[in-house]
Formats: sequence, structure tokens, C-alpha cells
Amino acid sequence: MYTKLVSEYRFDPSEDPGSAVFDLMHYGYLCIVDEHSRVLYSAGDCEDLVFYRSASKPIQSLPVFKYGLDKEYGIEDKESVILSASHGGCPCHVEAVESILKKAGYTEDILCMNPACPADEKSNEERIRAGIPKRKIYHNCSGKHAALLLVQKYLGGVPEDYWKVDTPVYKEIADTIQAMAETDRMKVGVDGCGVPVFAVGMKNIAISYKNLACIDTIQDEALQRAAADNTGRIMRHPEMMRGEGFLCTIMNKDPNIIAKGGANGVYGFGLKKQRLGVSFKFIDGTEEAWAFVAKEVLKALGALTPEHEKRLDSLHPTYFVNDNERVVGERRFEVNISI
Repeated sequence: MYTKLVSEYRFDPSEDPGSAVFDLMHYGYLCIVDEHSRVLYSAGDCEDLVFYRSASKPIQSLPVFKYGLDKEYGIEDKESVILSASHGGCPCHVEAVESILKKAGYTEDILCMNPACPADEKSNEERIRAGIPKRKIYHNCSGKHAALLLVQKYLGGVPEDYWKVDTPVYKEIADTIQAMAETDRMKVGVDGCGVPVFAVGMKNIAISYKNLACIDTIQDEALQRAAADNTGRIMRHPEMMRGEGFLCTIMNKDPNIIAKGGANGVYGFGLKKQRLGVSFKFIDGTEEAWAFVAKEVLKALGALTPEHEKRLDSLHPTYFVNDNERVVGERRFEVNISI
């Protein structure tokens, strides 16, 4: 069962700003695990199954590095990060996906999703002004689909079937997620972009991010090497994860953090120095309070630097302002983390 995570209050302008009236509540889950995969703290039942959605991407891309496909196709470090990303369709993102597909001998026509607009507002406006139609490659998951194509081809599967269940790449990805999340309790659905999506316990999402941050805790040596390679690239090129002004880019700018979010309010991150894994999810699917929760959790864990706090506050600060640039309310973290 889920619990209260964040409350929002509005100030009465005629009274003391310390007097506030409740306005909004976000319910959800929060789980923190240590380097031994033990639950140190949970808000809500951390055994409840939750779909990873795009939070699985840094894990789903590991077989590319496990089998050395980046080297086989000459994929550069920066462009390889797009394989783990929910990109914004910025020029650098589009160029990376185009380059990878070309090196593998494909065009975007093989991708199974419908054509889309760039998620990045500026890039989409430029597309409209240039009269460029929607493209499959603009879809935020096109990098993930490129990764699946590479692995499907390597394993001898039919490339055009890369998005289906019961294919070589599906089994490989399922095995990878189970190993990284340390679970055999997994359910499968269909993601928004058309490929299988996996649900595991909230604690297992936290465990998978602990493993990404603490490479030595991964039991499989091949996955250990792949994770070290992939997380290193993400940390060197965080802008490839989403684009400027988005949480996943900001989180990965901190060299202590490996992080990724997914649709419908799920987020995971691992801390290298503290050797911890964290997952949280809002039941209402909001992303509005992501940065606020990430900041409060990092603060409670002694992992929030002043520089990182400023970056997170630039997205969704504790205090919020109205259109007249007046402070009109505040967010409050409703859980007391004690580990």
C-alpha cells in the first residue's frame, strides 16, 4: 500500500506566510536499500509491483556493452548514451540515433512506433518552422529501440521482430533486468512505445540502481563490466539522457549519482559514495514533484551538494510562485527518513 509523500500548501496573503492551507497531496512509494540489497527505509509497501517504464533503460541497454556491440559498430561514447535515454529530440539526440541505425545497417522505418514530435519544446518549434514532418526517430524511446535492434541482430533474431515477446532480445532483456533487480518475481506488459515493459517490486528497482552505482555488487561479471562501461558514459555525457532543463540530465550531472525516470511517476537512482539505491513513485503519475523528492531524499542521506541543490531547485523548488512572481505556497516532504 502506498503512503503520503508530498503535500502542497497555499499561503494566505493577508496573514503570516507561516500560516498555510492544504491544497494538494501526492501519494506514492519510497524505498532505500543498502549495498547488500537490504531495505533500510520504506514508505509504502516496497514489495508492491511497479512498472519500470523508462527507468529500466540504463539496464535494458547493458547487453549492448556486454556483447561489445558498441565496439563492433563503432558507436562513439557520447552517442551510445542515447541507448539508455528518454531523449528530447534535440539535434544531438537525433544525430546520435541516426548514426547508430546507419552503422547497424538500418533506417528509422524499421522502428515499430508511430512518428512523433520532439519532446524538447525548442526543437519541436524549429521542426515546425522548417516544415519537417513528425519522425519515428523523434520519439523519446528511439534510442532504446536502436539498442534492442542491435541485440536482436547479434542473437540471431529477425530484426523486424525486435519489439515482440518470445524473441531472443526479449529473453535477454528479461534476464538482465531480473539479474540487476535481483528478483524472480516479474510481470510483463506493453509499453507506450510498443515494446515489452517490466514490473518488479519497488525495492527491486532500488536494488537495480544500487547495482548500477556500486558495480562490485553485481554478481555476473559480464554485466558488471557492462554496467561500469555504460554508467561511465552516462556520467560523462548526461545531456544525452534527456536534454537541458530536465531532471534526468540534472541528476546525472552529479558524479555521485546514476539516475533515470519513467512514465507515470516512477524514478530510480543510485549513490556511489553512500552505496545506496533509491526508488520512488507517485500514484497519480505526476513528475511535478520528482525534483523536490530527489532533493529531500539526497539531503536526508547526506548526499546533496550545494551545486546540485541549486540545479534541482531550478526545476521544482520548495517554494512556488504565481504568475506575478510572488511566493504563494510551499511543498512539504511528508516522510521522515531515518536509517
